[in-house]
Amino acid sequence: MFSKILIANRGEVAVRVIRACKEMGIDTVAVCSSADREALHTVMADESYCIGGPLASESYLNMDAILTVAKKSGADAIHPGYGMLAENPEFACLCEAAGITLIGPGAAVMEQMGQKEVARDIAKKAGVPVAEGTELLKDAKEAEETAEAIGYPVILKARSGGGGRGIRIIRRKEETAAAFEQVKKEAACAFGDDGIFLEKYMENVKHIEVQILGDRDGHILVLGDRDCSVQRKNQKLIEECPAPVLTDSLRDRIREAARKLAQAVHYVTTGTVEFLVKGDSFVFLEMNTRLQVEHSVTEMVYGLDIVEWQIRTAAGIPLPETYMEPEEERHAIECRICAENGSDHRPSTGKVKMLHVPGGVNVRFDSALYQDCEITPYYDSLLGKLIVCADTRDAAIRKMKCALSEFVLIGVEHNREMHMKLMEDEIFLDGRYDTGIVGKVL
Repeated sequence: MFSKILIANRGEVAVRVIRACKEMGIDTVAVCSSADREALHTVMADESYCIGGPLASESYLNMDAILTVAKKSGADAIHPGYGMLAENPEFACLCEAAGITLIGPGAAVMEQMGQKEVARDIAKKAGVPVAEGTELLKDAKEAEETAEAIGYPVILKARSGGGGRGIRIIRRKEETAAAFEQVKKEAACAFGDDGIFLEKYMENVKHIEVQILGDRDGHILVLGDRDCSVQRKNQKLIEECPAPVLTDSLRDRIREAARKLAQAVHYVTTGTVEFLVKGDSFVFLEMNTRLQVEHSVTEMVYGLDIVEWQIRTAAGIPLPETYMEPEEERHAIECRICAENGSDHRPSTGKVKMLHVPGGVNVRFDSALYQDCEITPYYDSLLGKLIVCADTRDAAIRKMKCALSEFVLIGVEHNREMHMKLMEDEIFLDGRYDTGIVGKVL
């Protein structure tokens, strides 16, 4: 087992990983930007180092600085959290060369799954359904010709895209050339890779993902599924586990597809396979080779510390042979509390003047917030995740409404009221909502 882990991230996920390490008796090292010198993760860790300016490119994405601190502090592993360097194969290779374990599936798998057209091909060969689509496109003309052949609407995707960036939905031929250039430019700026491919766009679908956990002996544990369909501009807002209204047959097929893909790439540690579901059919969307923001709802349902087992499997500890894949007996819901303006949803900043976190049985708030902390404009708007769990979905919704009504945050604008509105809407309550719910309700 590792003796010291450096957390190459910030905010809620850094706090989450440090907490897991403390419970496992592992020393922790935090890194921070100049804007995060007083952040909670820097206080919780056993050691803390400032590695650069406030921009992520100057600090949390500075591979050399992070590796320098890892060597100086004697860390034998690095946990990348999510976002930042979590799915960066170059960083994984640098860690390997330095003799430091990056807690993840390895550079080769990151490379394969990070190139979405490669991931599509692997999924197809593994017998996993994929949407009709293309290889990498040479130019806008080829995009137009392919879109015509497939039939509109289609979606352009950056090969290395993620987080809702590097995609455009195209409904008419006249939009294709401009969209192609926009995606190409955005992909080059955001990911350093302007490779683009095209797929048939599926509308009014459910966004379902499957949590997996693998070890070096080839065992793959499937930890249920989650519904992540409540989104705005491809950014998830609410997640629940298990996904409502799926038939048992469809659920089994989706989970088996996730297992097949994980086995095909010899997956190790924690990951997620995402699908688009319409009616009784589904297609592969992508594989996330990292911890997911919404892992918490799965933990609440199954009573398993996913971060702990991510660390264990990265250290070479096999999953227990006696550990059976559990059945759902409870239901969990997560609302992402984000710093944003209520009218136009733009990010909000300020000082936390008052903070009250809801309590109660099976109520959890994963966050790095504290009284008087500063919310700066430099990073993602996620402030925390409010998670509840109950015996049934109806009970979980009631519990979430109670938790939201009790949650108080003054000094920074946030989206609590949006969540309250969604929790009371018939479309959400019915459980048959899809990725278009936000446009219909808000």
